[in-house]
Amino acid sequence: MSRVVQKYGGSSVATAEKIKRVAQRIAERRRRGDSVVAVVSAMGDTTDDLIDLARQIDARPSQREMDVLLSTGEIVSSTLLSMALHVEGLDAISLTGAQAGIQTDEVYGRARIAAIDTARLERELGTGRVVIVAGFQGISENFDVTTLGRGGSDTTAVALAAALHADACEIYTDVAGIFTADPRVCPQARPLRDIGYEEMLELATTGARVMHARAVEVGAIYGVDILVASTFDAAAPGTLIHRETTMEQGNKVRGITHQDRIAKVTVRRVPDSPGIAARIFEPLAAANISVDTIVQNASVEDLTDLTFTVAPGDLEGALEVVNKLLPVIGGSGVVSAPDLGTVSVVGTGMASAPGYAALMFRTLFDNQINIEMISTSDIRITCVVDAARVGDAVRALHAAFELDRG
Repeated sequence: MSRVVQKYGGSSVATAEKIKRVAQRIAERRRRGDSVVAVVSAMGDTTDDLIDLARQIDARPSQREMDVLLSTGEIVSSTLLSMALHVEGLDAISLTGAQAGIQTDEVYGRARIAAIDTARLERELGTGRVVIVAGFQGISENFDVTTLGRGGSDTTAVALAAALHADACEIYTDVAGIFTADPRVCPQARPLRDIGYEEMLELATTGARVMHARAVEVGAIYGVDILVASTFDAAAPGTLIHRETTMEQGNKVRGITHQDRIAKVTVRRVPDSPGIAARIFEPLAAANISVDTIVQNASVEDLTDLTFTVAPGDLEGALEVVNKLLPVIGGSGVVSAPDLGTVSVVGTGMASAPGYAALMFRTLFDNQINIEMISTSDIRITCVVDAARVGDAVRALHAAFELDRG
């Protein structure tokens, strides 16, 4: 008998009928003799609706109270799925993140899993029950409810698979696996049969919304193979995320990813002296503001401009932090641009093979898409461009790198 952890996203449990279909899928797996833990997201747009509701009450609500509020969406899904399994004739139980033993730190809204006490899970599985766990949440050492950030149910599922030594971890969503680009933006995108952790982590970090980046990190650390497949298309094989085993490929590029919208912050004319960057980015980190691309201009008269990007939702907080720092660091001002996006080319081996960066830049130039900023890693090249041109950039690069060819 195999032990399986499955995760069903919000689109998979968006309605009562879809929840019933998920219950039938789980019931079929259970009747084949497998032991099943299912992790569920909130139904459809529930999380967004709860955020909107909260902001009608308070424009800047307490993050602690937001975590308590948002955790209820997954609890609704888990209880309904448990009920649907009872109708299917199976013994099932729903558990909150806390009841499932998921212990986290106290960074509200972006908590990280510290440990998982599997005693309750093992006890329930030992009775033959299907266990339904509310994803995206846990509990701190002070018994406060915490959430893991958007997409955190993926992390819940992979972490549970690692803690329970599961034989399989399966992520079910509304697409048939990991694609060479977002098929909603680039119709020519095709699904990948498999992909390594490192490439998948870059894809997830730079905008591929099918998998949460932290879930991939956990999978890589604990060696959890992750199958990403469609809830609605049983014939589609999906994509297996695992340790890279394939030999060198002719085309190093595995995928094109994008972010529809990011924000840019530029701190003008700061002293080009040791410690300035630390004095800017340490307070941003303390405010739990994640910074992505960072560019520092060449020094002129010992002064330089320092530019970085953040998520749109963090722009207001970033500006507040940096404006407070200006009198301390001696900058002349702060400017921001909220209407930008990114496009990235990802693939192992690009750094050691000539021509990939040149082809990317030439393609964007030929399509009259201006590059605002550039950042790179060993397996990624990212360009910041105007938000209105992101889709054009994705389609042009997908064609230029011939990713429509299997």
